Amino acid sequence: MRNIDDSEDLVLAEAAAPTKTIDVRGLFCPEPVFRTKIEIDRLGIGNLLKVVADDPEAEEDISRWVKRNGHELVNFAKEGKDLVFVIKKVK
Repeated sequence: MRNIDDSEDLVLAEAAAPTKTIDVRGLFCPEPVFRTKIEIDRLGIGNLLKVVADDPEAEEDISRWVKRNGHELVNFAKEGKDLVFVIKKVK
């Protein structure tokens, strides 16, 4: 395991920082997927979109949409009742 100094940590964190964040809490299927699609369409290739949802169905719905549309789910986390996705626009 290599040691990374603070400046490298900062560069890595900035590189992984989402280009845009959308909050779709309180919305239910299919609205979180629709809004995710709209925002991904607005981003450039390689950019990251962070989506925060609280609809339990969003975990499967958004993950499936990302895979089906050829994008990359960079990270997924459950934070209490929130579901947090970081999606990379691939095409």
